[in-house]
Amino acid sequence: MSDPIAHAGGAVPLLAVFTDFDGTLVEIAETPDAIDVPSGLTERIDRALHDFDHAFAVLTGREIADIDRYLSPLQLPVAGAHGAQRRRADGTLEEVDQAIIEGADAIAQSLQALAMTNPDLLIEAKDGAVAMHFRQAPEMEEAVHLAMQEALLDHPQFTLVPGKMVLEARPVGFDKGAALRAFMQEEPFAGRTPIFIGDDRTDEDAFRAAQELGGVGIKLGSGETAARMRIANVASVYALLEGLGGLAHRHQDAAPIVTDTAH
Repeated sequence: MSDPIAHAGGAVPLLAVFTDFDGTLVEIAETPDAIDVPSGLTERIDRALHDFDHAFAVLTGREIADIDRYLSPLQLPVAGAHGAQRRRADGTLEEVDQAIIEGADAIAQSLQALAMTNPDLLIEAKDGAVAMHFRQAPEMEEAVHLAMQEALLDHPQFTLVPGKMVLEARPVGFDKGAALRAFMQEEPFAGRTPIFIGDDRTDEDAFRAAQELGGVGIKLGSGETAARMRIANVASVYALLEGLGGLAHRHQDAAPIVTDTAH
């Protein structure tokens, strides 16, 4: 276990734990609506909330309402649409600027023609962002990139962010790293050591932010990453949350093994 998680000499820092959702708390599915939420996941997260004194948040490309639906009855601190939406720990919602909502709607509309002629493509429209999934049509990757680039020509306030078989238009200046930093300025996260767990390219900003704030980024699976540590899969995330919860109670032997990232 690295020093930022468990200091030499046995001192255990207070942790603030952040995770991605798809590919981290649940397995990735063919479409966003096809995910399987394992039985017991809400209980695991509720236990983590108590272990970390409610300093636990989800940073996701999904909308906040989506996370609420899948993790009901929990209502967690969440950064949705890669930080374009954010609900603080006290329940306060940061509103999405109307101009950003209208820009995302316009981008989604401009992509409709491509989606209608290629029904295996999926447009995921959100308040403040829009994604086009090509998991079921990987041969369309280049066409999706070209269509998204053209769609953004009239919307310079948006930028393109690639993910796993998806390309997303999100507002400039919003990312998971900025969302993590915002949470870390607020209770109950302030003053703690941040841990961020994720699996995708869109998680890289949060890995860097956590580490710049003295914490650790932890990546699932293979691939180049800024994260300093790595674990294998979603099952490992559950074990890791239990282990970190054990650290919070000074039972360090409960923590799973996490290997250093090999670049």
